[in-house]
Amino acid sequence: MEKIEEGFDVFLHDGEKAFGAVRQVGPKGAIVVYVENAGDFVVPLGAIRDVHDEKVILDSSRISTDLRTSIARAHRREDPTV
Repeated sequence: MEKIEEGFDVFLHDGEKAFGAVRQVGPKGAIVVYVENAGDFVVPLGAIRDVHDEKVILDSSRISTDLRTSIARAHRREDPTV
């Protein structure tokens, strides 16, 4: 697994549109992820399925309900014609 760094895009599934980015890599077994239109969330390292090509893929069964809800809303304000 690639080392996680600030700025990596974050996904639930590889090949989908990123919903956020790593804002901080914490020393205590967690990362802080900024989710578009929702803010920062602390994600435990155990919720990370994979890291590659500057992408962090999360395991949806291991993240909080609040984070899942925010991910679902991340792109709602975007103009689909752009």
